Amino acid sequence: MKAVLRIVLKLLFRTRLIGAEGLKFSGPSIILPNHVSFLDAIFLYAYLPEGACFVINTTIAAKLSFILRWVNHITVDPLNPYSLKKIVGVIKAGRTVVIFPEGRITTTGGLMKVYSGVGFIALRTGAVLHPVIFRGLELSKFSRVKEKLKSRWFPKVSIYIGKPVKISVSQATSFRLQKKEISDRILTLLQQSMFQARQQQESSTNLFDKLLEAGKLHGTSKIMAEDITGTVSYRKAIMGSYILGDKLQCILDKEETVGVMLPNSIGHLLALFSLFYLGKTPAILNFSAGPANNIDCSETAGVKTIITSRMFIEKGKFEELEARLAARFRIVYLEDVKGQVSLADKLTGLYKYLIGKKAAGTGRLILFTSGSESKPKGVVLRHENILANINQVSSVIDYTHRDKMLNALPMFHSFGLTAGTLLPVLNGLEVFLYPSPLHYKILPEIAYDRNVTLLLGTPTFLYGYAKYAHPYDFYSLRYAVAGGEKLKDEVRQMWQDKFGIRIFEGYGTTETAPVLSLNSPLAYRAGTVGRFLPGIEYRTDEVPGIEEGGNLLVKGPNVMAGYMLYGKGFIPAPEWYDCGDVVSIDSQGFLSIKSRLKRFAKISGEMVSLDAVEKVAEKCFGTDRNAAVNVPDAKKGEKIILYTMHKNASKQILREAMSQSRQSMLTMPAEVIVVDKLPLLGSGKTDYVTLKGLADKEAAENA
Repeated sequence: MKAVLRIVLKLLFRTRLIGAEGLKFSGPSIILPNHVSFLDAIFLYAYLPEGACFVINTTIAAKLSFILRWVNHITVDPLNPYSLKKIVGVIKAGRTVVIFPEGRITTTGGLMKVYSGVGFIALRTGAVLHPVIFRGLELSKFSRVKEKLKSRWFPKVSIYIGKPVKISVSQATSFRLQKKEISDRILTLLQQSMFQARQQQESSTNLFDKLLEAGKLHGTSKIMAEDITGTVSYRKAIMGSYILGDKLQCILDKEETVGVMLPNSIGHLLALFSLFYLGKTPAILNFSAGPANNIDCSETAGVKTIITSRMFIEKGKFEELEARLAARFRIVYLEDVKGQVSLADKLTGLYKYLIGKKAAGTGRLILFTSGSESKPKGVVLRHENILANINQVSSVIDYTHRDKMLNALPMFHSFGLTAGTLLPVLNGLEVFLYPSPLHYKILPEIAYDRNVTLLLGTPTFLYGYAKYAHPYDFYSLRYAVAGGEKLKDEVRQMWQDKFGIRIFEGYGTTETAPVLSLNSPLAYRAGTVGRFLPGIEYRTDEVPGIEEGGNLLVKGPNVMAGYMLYGKGFIPAPEWYDCGDVVSIDSQGFLSIKSRLKRFAKISGEMVSLDAVEKVAEKCFGTDRNAAVNVPDAKKGEKIILYTMHKNASKQILREAMSQSRQSMLTMPAEVIVVDKLPLLGSGKTDYVTLKGLADKEAAENA
């Protein structure tokens, strides 16, 4: 009977079993599947070995009594506390038991909470755990998310069998805490398995090919993106990418790397995907960084041509930047390329769309981050790095194509590119691309008008939105996600009080595509940046002079290919990427960022956190508009210079405040300099490179 059922399921659902060798049981075992549809048990019955015993709710068992006479099972009443002991007894007898740890079919499309009863059973039996992940059945007519996804009768189904794991916990804590800990670890195990299942299913090595898949899966007529000029469907986006790509191919010829300088817009999106289709490497330029930085970035990446827009240059008042770049590089304007598109070009684009022509090979892109000696570094990301990071995030956060994201973070910012643009576009979420995150009054209105459910921002920008928004502007919001800088308690509390919304803080770097850790509804701790995403290995190295925490190093499929360095070319990434952040990790895996390693000054042999200096200044002056930098000092090795926007700030006031609060005088700045404005990066973070250059210059002049 099982053989016949497998043939039927294979024909109808093109079922694929991955990792079948993991279904070898010796001794007490628990099979832990995710629960995505009413068909899950049928698939499990067909593909699991003989002897697997299903745990079934007594109410459901009564309705299926005729079918269950051929199924090895035990019935339990979830309201009866003795039911758990019954399951424990069966497992201890050496049998393999199937338990759905979520206890219900998902209504989100992602993993739901793991019941502590599963932890109790695992704890009491010491059984080997076998995670099983279904992919595809959530798209069926038999799921509970069919209203939120484009459902079908017979979707393609894969069943991923994770590696068997035996979990143990510390006996030093109470049984209640042990049960909670093991339930948390089961959730982590399922998330890791979910990520591996997504990776196993990932066939694309080019983001353009992934766009083709997204169009087929979610419907080519579905709106993919919107900006201030209009909307674009998957069909129009794919055809537009073919047409633009063919026109750019004639212009770019054999150039491998192409500069892109555009705001958040549909045009920017199509420019990127057209370059991905051609197998080119876009180098996304930070137009807010000024002419010198953009020239350095372009030279570092080996750019000869920069794609931009006349309207963007005019509206952004970037004429000087345009002129400086035009003196060294060829400038191509999208308006000019669009004006050259003929009927033949459109028909060619339609033909390629109809046959689903794929991209020319694998792909890369380049983002830029500050480097040594004021020269930027180009971070080379493979498309596989970005796809892996999207799969990692998708394994811990639920969303469906009914969600709508508002993204005002620029695409030259890795958070804005991966999480804010590519994640929604490649997963069927409509995204509204807005050209500036600084329009604090306009963006809440867009969120209200478009019924936005997902919002990204740096804490600086989220504070600005909260300050000007009406309390009802974010009524439809499900998730507000913060990254790029530390989330202050003031901002977190403001969002909670004004909107009733909990901000989910995350952490990452451009080099990791970018997300490394994230708070989520299933695992949240205020004041931390959440737990590491699935698929990321980490370690902390001791830092001399720093007692709490260590320097974070990571590796995983989302870590960059390497750097493009000015005058040196491509340098491959080492096995372990050094994040350069001092972090601590608690017993439950929550990550806290203490400071950037480079954000320490070594004064008289002692390591002093520059972030701690800024916090002291904030308490003293009543403003967070403070920035501390370190410069060389002949007597103490280094000294601290504090820049502040507080008009009445002085060293004397700060020294008295520090003395009253019994702060170490090692954190006392050598100078306190009042400025009208602190320089900011395009992400809204303080531009410490510019400040440090100013401090070094002033120190040299005073020497």
